[in-house]
Formats: sequence, structure tokens, C-alpha cells
Amino acid sequence: MKIFSLPVLLSVLISGLAAGCASKTAYVDPKGSRLITTVDEINIQDFTQAAEDAIQSLLVSGALDRVPNPPAVLVISRIVNNTSQHVDTDMLTKKIRVALNQSGKALTRTTFAVGGQAEDPVAQGLQQEREFLENKKISQAPADFSLSGKIIEDKTRAGNTRQSAFVFQLSLTDNRGLAVWEGEKQIVKQGKRPSVGF
Repeated sequence: MKIFSLPVLLSVLISGLAAGCASKTAYVDPKGSRLITTVDEINIQDFTQAAEDAIQSLLVSGALDRVPNPPAVLVISRIVNNTSQHVDTDMLTKKIRVALNQSGKALTRTTFAVGGQAEDPVAQGLQQEREFLENKKISQAPADFSLSGKIIEDKTRAGNTRQSAFVFQLSLTDNRGLAVWEGEKQIVKQGKRPSVGF
């Protein structure tokens, strides 16, 4: 009978435990049904649903077609996060911008931003340099539209069941200050709290 020393035995046990606890990672389809869904948080699929709804509604409305010189010029205004989470609102707005730019109906100005800091400061510098060299008196032609919005959260529970509602509200405002399109997407999720937890 072969006798193993304690350090050898411990290292074998630890290696076996580590191999058993190792997780297997796999890619999943971002539009598939295998994505993790949590009740209390906004998940990637929630942003995707809200953005796709807004894109379809906005394109069908024809609001972007009513500009004198197409394509429409769009700036992104403030998207207020009224949820308990820290979320990057670009998860919503970038999807909308990409789709609108690809549709040919709108171009997004990245040299303008709320609070004065441009999304692309290099492009802003290039634009200012070009305008200076061309001796323009007006630094930028006005945008046709601005996109603003709010993300709201409502949580409730009954017994072991928890429910979270996330409401995505968006407004497209023209350069006269009139809301020419508004959209709202509600995403409601329910889940049961486990009776035994850690």
C-alpha cells in the first residue's frame, strides 16, 4: 500500500476542487432566449427591446422626413436615469443612432453635447478649424432635432413575488421646440424570491 504525504494529498484535493468549480464560458446570441434576466436590473435585452421599439416607431412616424434638406441632423440631449442603478444611457441611444444613421434618414452631430463637452472633441476641433479657415460667422447650422428622454423604475412585491417595471420614455424635439415624436416602452419582469438563500 502506497502512503501519500499530507502536502501531496492536500494539493491533489485542491486541484480536484478547483477543476470541479471551474466555470464553462460560452458565447450566446444577444437576441436569443439564453440570456440571463434579472428582476431588479435593466439587462442588455431590455435596452435592445426599448431601442428597437423606438427605432421602428420613429421611422414609421415620418418625423425625420419633414426637413427641408434631408437627411435630418440630430443631436442627443439628456437621457435622465431615474432608476436605482447606475446605467450608461448610451446602451439605449447608441443603438438608436446607429439604426437612424444606417437608414439614411438622419445624421448625428457628435460635435455638440449637453453641458458643452462634445462626444468627439477632435471632430469638434476640426470643424472649428474648417469654419475659421472658411471665415464663417456662424459656427454651426442648427440641428433639425434633439433626442431626449428618461428611464423610470417602479418596483413592487407581493409575498415571494417581486416585480420591476422599467419605462423608457423618449422625445424628438424640433428646432422650434416642438415635440414631433414621442415613444414609450414598458418592460415588466417578475420573479420569485427563493425561500432559502445565502
